[in-house]
Formats: sequence, C-alpha cells, structure tokens
Amino acid sequence: MPENKSRPPQEQPWENGWAPDTSRTPGTRRLWLAGGLAVATIAACAVAITATQRDGDGMSGKTSDAGTAPGLISFGTPSPAGTKTPKGKSAMPYAAAASPTPLKESPTPTPTPTPTKAPAEKPAKPAKTAPAEEPAPKPATNWRSVRSANYPDRYWYVSGSYVKLAAVSSGAARQDVTFALVKGLANGACYSFATTDGGYLRHRNFVLRAEHDDGSSLFEQDATFCPRVSPYSGATMLESVNYPGRFLRHKDFQIRLDPYQYYGPYAGDSAFRLVGGLA
Repeated sequence: MPENKSRPPQEQPWENGWAPDTSRTPGTRRLWLAGGLAVATIAACAVAITATQRDGDGMSGKTSDAGTAPGLISFGTPSPAGTKTPKGKSAMPYAAAASPTPLKESPTPTPTPTPTKAPAEKPAKPAKTAPAEEPAPKPATNWRSVRSANYPDRYWYVSGSYVKLAAVSSGAARQDVTFALVKGLANGACYSFATTDGGYLRHRNFVLRAEHDDGSSLFEQDATFCPRVSPYSGATMLESVNYPGRFLRHKDFQIRLDPYQYYGPYAGDSAFRLVGGLA
C-alpha cells in the first residue's frame, strides 16, 4: 500500500513534484463560498421582512405620517420624530398609518410689502384766466391843415366863429389851423372837419364857420363836403353835399360856398391841399 505523503503547497507544484490539478476550474471554491454567503443574506432579509409584516399587522392599520405602507423599508429618508421601533431583530423604523389627506406643506410666508410713502400732492395751480380783452384801440386821429393852392403861405384859420385864410404867425395859431379829418356826417364817402374843441366846420348862409353839432340833419349836411379833382396838381376841390355844384373857395380871404365858375380866379381860389396838421 503506497505511503500517503502530505500534499505540498500548491504554490510550488514543480519544485515539490506535484502536478497542478486541472480537473476543476480555478477559483471554484471561492465562488461556492460567495454564493453561500449571498443565500444566507437573502434568507436573513426574508426573515426580517416577514417579522416586520407580522408586527405591522398587529397595528391598527396605521401608516406613517409620510404615507409609507407598513413593512416597507426606507433607506433614503430618516425616521420622522415619533416613529416606533418594532420588536425583533430588525431595528429598521416603520412608519405610522397613512393619513387620508396628504400633508400640507407649510405655506411660504409672503413678504409684507413695505409701505411706500405717497408723494405729497402739490397744490393745484390756479387756473389761468384769459386776459380781459382790451378795447380795440381807437384809430389814430387824422389831423390835417388846409392850405391854399394859390396862396401857399395861408391856411384855413378859425377866427371867432368864422373861417378865414390867414398866415400862421405864432405857435398858438397852429391850434386854430389844425382840424381832425373824419368821415362825412351825412355821407361816409365824403369829409367833415372837426375842430380841436369838439365842433365842426359847416356852411351857414354860404359862409363857412365853426359850430357845435346840434344833432339836426341840416347841420350834418352843412358840415359834409365831398372831394373833387382840381385843375391844380395835388390840390382838391370840396363840394357841398346839400348844394351840389357849389364849392368852398376863399374870397377876400373869407371861406365861403359859391357856385363853380369857369373864368376868373375861381379855379385857384377853390383849390386846397390837405397837409399834415401844424399843431
């Protein structure tokens, strides 16, 4: 019977005279050990789960506050405060019965808006009132002096109540040779001559004189004269409104109303130039 020799270490087969065992796959023993360990682990987990389910059935059907069913193991979420630890080997916490309504998250407090100061109201500006309409300015007075065409150094001059042809010798006399040329009192297309004291020049008994308006139609006609073209260049003839064919002329330096004459000095005596007022 052959002598049994102890098996030398497998790490040095050739040095000890042993040939490697090629009948099995290398590492098979380690695989069996790992498999056995895995089976044991699974069996232990199954036993723990079964024990947990039994303890959970003894509860009054409650689930955890987080809504987890009994017996389920949660590895990610820590146990909430107030959870109970079941009896047995397993120290895994279980949850209470699920609430019929999910937990409401505490509302995020809404920040209270900081009250802003309202801008101080500015006092209302008083409404602008339209400026009062100023009365239309009165037309400038058309002051005139009447100069003779054939006696250019002489003007109509009020002496007393009569109008004569005289030379201006002083500053005071300028007032008496200056008249306001206005629209005719009886005919707007003609002229009337107003004196500085508010009267008018009118003819009476065919003699020109200065009088105040008495409001009569006769006065207005006697004080109205229409301009006509004169044979003298730049001169004007003044015809009576109520005595057509009669013109103002000077005779012996007295201004009067005479019929037109085609001969003698009448053309020159009835020609006058309306110049700027001397006053």
